[in-house]
Amino acid sequence: MKMNDRVGRSRALLGADPRGRVREPSQGSRDNISRRKVLGGGLVAASSLGVGPLRLEAAPLQVPQRVLGKTGEKAPILLQGGSMPFDLRFDPKLAESFKYGVTYIDAADCYGGGNTELAVGAFHTRANLRSKLWITSKSDDHDPKGFEETFHRSLEKMKTSYIDMYYLHMLKDAKYLNDELKAVVARLKKEKKVKHFGFSCHHGNVVALLHEAAKTPWVDSVMFRYNFRQYGNVELNQAIDAAHKAKVGLIAMKTQGSAVSFEDKWQKFQSTGKWNKYQSVLKAVWQDERISAAVSDMESLEIIHENVAAALDKTKLTQAEMQEIYRYAEATRAGACDGCDHLCGAAVDAPLQIGSTLRYLMYHDVYGKTALAKDLYAKLPREARSYEGVDLRKLAGACPHGVDVEKYLRRAAEVLV
Repeated sequence: MKMNDRVGRSRALLGADPRGRVREPSQGSRDNISRRKVLGGGLVAASSLGVGPLRLEAAPLQVPQRVLGKTGEKAPILLQGGSMPFDLRFDPKLAESFKYGVTYIDAADCYGGGNTELAVGAFHTRANLRSKLWITSKSDDHDPKGFEETFHRSLEKMKTSYIDMYYLHMLKDAKYLNDELKAVVARLKKEKKVKHFGFSCHHGNVVALLHEAAKTPWVDSVMFRYNFRQYGNVELNQAIDAAHKAKVGLIAMKTQGSAVSFEDKWQKFQSTGKWNKYQSVLKAVWQDERISAAVSDMESLEIIHENVAAALDKTKLTQAEMQEIYRYAEATRAGACDGCDHLCGAAVDAPLQIGSTLRYLMYHDVYGKTALAKDLYAKLPREARSYEGVDLRKLAGACPHGVDVEKYLRRAAEVLV
């Protein structure tokens, strides 16, 4: 779906006619959210971004909240992702999200080439909003010493004395959840520099890591890959049940389930209801009461409005809408990599990082993040992206979902260099 299609759908959902004019909601209806009503609070004028403090006001309608597991704190069900470019002076996307109650910002030390944390700091200091924001950040360094060093750099860059949640970023191995790291986390909590701790994960061992979180009392939250292609996965659901029972706060990411290349199927996707694909899969995640929230990289004001409209609407997806999602999942399954390197990697005698390579290709082909994809690919070890002497034909049939791994690896080698 092209961006202008998404904008048109968003305007319709927020109460604008096809020509962009605003129509008022029917009398007494709070579910028919008009564009004028949603945009009714505290817009920041572009001319005001240069100097002086800013005052932001809440919109009349706010995104619903849920308790985030054992933290006992409430968070909006829609979170603002941070893996995108931001204005380092004052970013209007953060201001727009805040207006509608999207008060949780998901940052990381590596996001935006290291600039996301700077943008978060600039935003909350200009608007004097620190006490009203939930700020999460993450460390790529999983060694306890490196983790703490990264944490203190995050404090400095974000101009804050504390961080609400700090994660180990893209955790692959549970061995890093050790006693030494536990002691560091406990000390940072005692010093009131961090409120809560957890980890993010989206590789092939999500199930194992969720079970590990369930039996690790000092893990407060997990952000994990969860999308419409996985709803019927028995093992994953058992792991989610275990973590939820242990009151681990669960946050879904990668909810759009984008595949490496399926534009033909993408264009054919048609929702049978009022929600487009992007909104439908978010609403499907929110229907799972075990999940506290979903994080979304909302790269424009239009996408923010679109996602907010879906979050504000209290109705659940109809059976027809869910069936459409399942059909879409089936049609695109052979193009979606789950990052389970232990399966396809075992087919070749080489240290290839297949899951990461296909994820970067997804950034390039689906998200349009060409520069980011090329930068991440270039940072892979040379042997992880060198196919010289490697018989890639052995990868045929290695993926249980039918992904043509060899084809996508060769495409990555062509377009990501």
